[in-house]
Amino acid sequence: MIFETERPGAGRADAIVRAYLTEVASRWYGRSATSAEVDRAVLDEPFDDLQGDSGLFVVAVDGGAAIACAGVRFVRDVGELTKVFTLPEYRGRGVGSALLRHVEGRCRARGITSLRLDTRADLAEACALYERLGFVRVAPFNADPYSDRWYAKPLS
Repeated sequence: MIFETERPGAGRADAIVRAYLTEVASRWYGRSATSAEVDRAVLDEPFDDLQGDSGLFVVAVDGGAAIACAGVRFVRDVGELTKVFTLPEYRGRGVGSALLRHVEGRCRARGITSLRLDTRADLAEACALYERLGFVRVAPFNADPYSDRWYAKPLS
């Protein structure tokens, strides 16, 4: 497995984000999300800014295919994690932990002093991952209607 910076809009980036949004939307609806619902989620959650000076999008690659992803938006000295996802068949193998450690290192090198994110309690695997990696629950820092948990971690 290797980590590669991917440009939003590129084939692998779009494919893994679509897989992520399909799972998140399906959990939200309590059933398999339709193509139209996933298309709507793609429009509602753009990630084209996760490149250059405003952000970073990284994929974990195995055999040429993206198996996991993590994005970070740069807001002054804070990195806001987004689109953190591992394909179900790769979960439990340390892929997500390794990917987030890689992203943390890239953020430190850029001068980012802390990471934060919002998520939902029903994304239990993600919440457990963040807590294992030292993220702590904090007060809400945005009004995202789909979030019910907020986490932060200093990068010292």
